[in-house]
Amino acid sequence: MRPRLLITVMVAACLGAGALLAQDAPRLRGPEPFTQEQAAPPMQRAVTNDVRVRRNYPDQPPLIPHAVEGYALDLNANKCMSCHARRFTEQSQAPMISVTHYQDREGNTLGGLAPRRYACMACHVPQTEARPLVENRFIDMDVLTEPERHPGGRSNR
Repeated sequence: MRPRLLITVMVAACLGAGALLAQDAPRLRGPEPFTQEQAAPPMQRAVTNDVRVRRNYPDQPPLIPHAVEGYALDLNANKCMSCHARRFTEQSQAPMISVTHYQDREGNTLGGLAPRRYACMACHVPQTEARPLVENRFIDMDVLTEPERHPGGRSNR
């Protein structure tokens, strides 16, 4: 086959495959094409019951079980620290932030909050009552390793 004809056939095959894949791709935005502007959906109600949520894996940052709308978080103020700093936890009954938040990258203890841990909501997120966009099929490790202790769990055995 001539090189020019071969390239043309390959391009046509790629375009055809791309069109097929695009038709079967799941849509997360809704029925309207992404090129048409649409009104944003209403914000879902925040979970504000102040009940600590169990972590799904080791070292998972704790979830925020209260409303955070309007919290100041800039160079001059960090609203989170008004309850979660060690000196305020007795009065607020909020859990104290981890000692790791007072360490630099090398593990050295600092006199104050580490700059890399200052933006709390970069890791800690509030929860809402929103319906998931995609089904969650997460299986906790305890269920996988000890299915007899967790009814309804699955095992890979």
